[in-house]
Amino acid sequence: MINRTVLVGRLTKDSDLRYTSGGTAVATFNLAVDRSFTNRDGEREADFIRCVIWRKAAENFANFTHKGSLVGIDGHIQTRNYENQQGQRVYVTEIIADNFALLEPKQDKPDPYNQQNVDDGGVNGPQTDDGQQIDIQDDDLPF
Repeated sequence: MINRTVLVGRLTKDSDLRYTSGGTAVATFNLAVDRSFTNRDGEREADFIRCVIWRKAAENFANFTHKGSLVGIDGHIQTRNYENQQGQRVYVTEIIADNFALLEPKQDKPDPYNQQNVDDGGVNGPQTDDGQQIDIQDDDLPF
């Protein structure tokens, strides 16, 4: 039997990291996954999918993601049920994430591809103290 799920979407809010009584980390989160088609109004709808991740991966996920983060999830579908406080049977379908991937760069770091106001450490050639480029010809090199 095959039960594999791969999702790419954005977190609807920060993940909820908790620990079991045995000390095992578990994080739950909802992922907004855009549908591949538009509705009759030309708008793209999304599915909101409940996901669970366990152990060290749960701690890493909670530490490195936040509301709006674009993530990839690899896991499997699981169904379960329980009886709520009103005595009703509740059925839950969720994705158990085995692996995840961060799909966009961390936002508090400068963009390494944006060369404006970035000290490149001389990668783009030597500069004078006032930032002027120094022209060095191949004949000027000692080797």
